[in-house]
Amino acid sequence: MRLIQMGLATAVAFGAMIGGAAPLRADAGAYLAAQASSGAYAFEDAQVYLDRALEAEPYNPLLLEARIQAAIGMGQWGDAVPFARALDESGQVSQIATVTLMVEAALNEHWDDLFALLESGRTAGTLVDGLMQAWALFGEGRVQRSLEAFDNVIAARGLRAYGLYHKALVLAAVGDLEGADAIFSLPASEGMQPTLRSVQAHVEILSQLGRTDDAIQLIDQMLGTNPEQVFVDLRAALVAGDTLPRSFARNAKEGIAEVLFNIGGVLQDESDPVVGLIYARGAEAVWPQHMNAGMMAADYLERLGRFELATTAYERVPEKDSLYADAQMARAEALRVSAATEAGISALEALATRFPDRPMVLAALGDALRRDQQMAAAEAAYSLALEAFDAGHPSTWFVLYTRGITRERQGKWPEAEADFRASLDLNPDHPSVLNYLGYSLVEKQTKLDEALAMIETAVAERPQSGAIVDSLGWAQFRLGRYEDAVRNMERAAQLEPVDPVITDHLGDALWAVGRKIEAEFQWRRALSFEPEEQEADRIRRKLEVGLDVVLEEEGAAPLRRDDGDN
Repeated sequence: MRLIQMGLATAVAFGAMIGGAAPLRADAGAYLAAQASSGAYAFEDAQVYLDRALEAEPYNPLLLEARIQAAIGMGQWGDAVPFARALDESGQVSQIATVTLMVEAALNEHWDDLFALLESGRTAGTLVDGLMQAWALFGEGRVQRSLEAFDNVIAARGLRAYGLYHKALVLAAVGDLEGADAIFSLPASEGMQPTLRSVQAHVEILSQLGRTDDAIQLIDQMLGTNPEQVFVDLRAALVAGDTLPRSFARNAKEGIAEVLFNIGGVLQDESDPVVGLIYARGAEAVWPQHMNAGMMAADYLERLGRFELATTAYERVPEKDSLYADAQMARAEALRVSAATEAGISALEALATRFPDRPMVLAALGDALRRDQQMAAAEAAYSLALEAFDAGHPSTWFVLYTRGITRERQGKWPEAEADFRASLDLNPDHPSVLNYLGYSLVEKQTKLDEALAMIETAVAERPQSGAIVDSLGWAQFRLGRYEDAVRNMERAAQLEPVDPVITDHLGDALWAVGRKIEAEFQWRRALSFEPEEQEADRIRRKLEVGLDVVLEEEGAAPLRRDDGDN
């Protein structure tokens, strides 16, 4: 089920987004500007130009639907409602207008309005319609009818897990904790698929039933050694003897917010992130305290390239919330991607000062510093993270790997090699670690047989990785096996056709087998991909005098062919 068939820019190319839409007669300039803004997800600008276009055609369904999308993209749900009403009154069938009006009804607890939408044939899809109706019945106080409506969802093909989850939530909301526990305890084979949200709800119910040990055991069994922070906090409260309150879906509004949040999660693989964003924003509108929905909306905004809106969404998570540290880490990453690297690092440094015992915060700081080429500072952050990890934590191997990278870049090879090997001890044969260690050994002209074996294992694990296949070719080049190197580097160049390093390596291998015109062609291609300045200078020198002279100038060993006896 898709909420919107296409965005405004795509819709224009196809003529109409809604069946039967009349040709546009609105101001051409405003319309074209709205098209460009919508295509770039510039929701603010789109609103301005769409409003201008709608002055000429106030009931044009294409413009109205785009206007609703722009308002929701900005998180201005109330602003979207009049346009949804206008679109609905025009007689056009629009899922985005239907969902907007459903959310508006739930927000104001106008359950009759929601029923009227469904009875008139408006639909947001079988799953959404069914769950919305069931929670609205609960909102009216018709509990038995609500449970029957959830049973209808459970009976529908492919919807059993969603129906069971929400029925358990409504049972808990009316005080039937045993009934809710019975549903949450169903095995996956009977349709109860555990999720982070369902486990949290179950843990809270077990606590209220006085089954503290069972609640702790559920956290440990389901989430192991790498739980989300919310479960770390819940477990600590349980160990301290606290009874956990139920924290969501305690009434019909919160239940409908959970429905919208669930659908937003289902849509994460959709090609257009706006679809999921609408549901995440809807969950926020109905229940502003739904921080998970806010985080989901921020993630969708990042995928749309709207990093400033994403950082604003992350900032709404309050400091007391278990998601606060995750939100701040995500905010810092959004700042980095949007070229505000210094601000992102500063945010992580402040977070690490506040949470010095949280290894993932320290590791995130290390990642940010490493990407900013601050290798010594990154190494220090990673070392603190490793000290903070509990024994057996599954992320330890990765932090050892990334710390090894920072040490290798600083010329601390013995320490770097020790980190890489320790990482492999915890996560044997991981292709990224094998590739990095193997490639580094090749570059240092040491333990070449072991290095080649490592890279061959990495290639077997990730045969479609151009970088890893290039490492294999480069190892063969270093060993003098030039024909083999050419074959693998040509394959790597096919997998990564615009990578300057891979293309440069292919040129070297072609030169080594005497295909010098082809080598020069590949070096020129590598230059066109804008390599780092030092590499670019080296490539230009190879084009001037050839690889053999460059190697001689660098004091490196000359090219030599390994015929199998060497």
